[in-house]
Amino acid sequence: MRAPAGDGHSVIMYPGLSASDTSTLALRLYLQNLGYNAVGWKQGHNFGPRAGVMPLARHQLEEAAQDSGGKVSLLGWSLGGIYARELAKELPHLVRSVITLGTPFAGTHRNTNAWRLFELTSGKNIANEAERFDLPTAPPVPTSSVFSRTDGVVHWEASVQRSSKAQPKTENIEVYASHLGIALNPSTWWVVADRLSQAEESWQPFRRDGMLQNWVYPDPKR
Repeated sequence: MRAPAGDGHSVIMYPGLSASDTSTLALRLYLQNLGYNAVGWKQGHNFGPRAGVMPLARHQLEEAAQDSGGKVSLLGWSLGGIYARELAKELPHLVRSVITLGTPFAGTHRNTNAWRLFELTSGKNIANEAERFDLPTAPPVPTSSVFSRTDGVVHWEASVQRSSKAQPKTENIEVYASHLGIALNPSTWWVVADRLSQAEESWQPFRRDGMLQNWVYPDPKR
């Protein structure tokens, strides 16, 4: 609760594979207590990009931006982070920032242990689905990838955003967490609150200054 207070802007959070808004409730309540208008994706369980999923997600983003009169931050856990990144690529004028938690956007589908579950629940071939999108390319908005080398489901390298001159406002932040616990982890909550608190057009990379910060957040480039 000592994290920076929010400015009231809207935040949409997308759950991971087979999960629903219930899984993101704790983090959303935390953000609401800080002063953000944090909501879930309101599409039930996330069984992959089935027909109608992305159009409904676009509509929700457009409505949130219109209702608030400002840009919206997108927060995605695992597969939910893919939605957040792709929506920000399509509608960058409506997105303030993107934060992903244990999201596999780099490498191949073999970099996650959940690819079989994805095919089972979505009824789609994951390799074919991945070819439809340029997943490794970062959105043209400030983008933070929170990952863990102890994830256990997604290989940590699959969540590392490569630096790019075309999009310098990207970063990788490492935490000690499991895949199923990363969105319930206090160190993750602090990162999310810190990233969301930045004023528009004043984005700066996450700082690991101080003994405690260095201990809680290892150097992602090591």
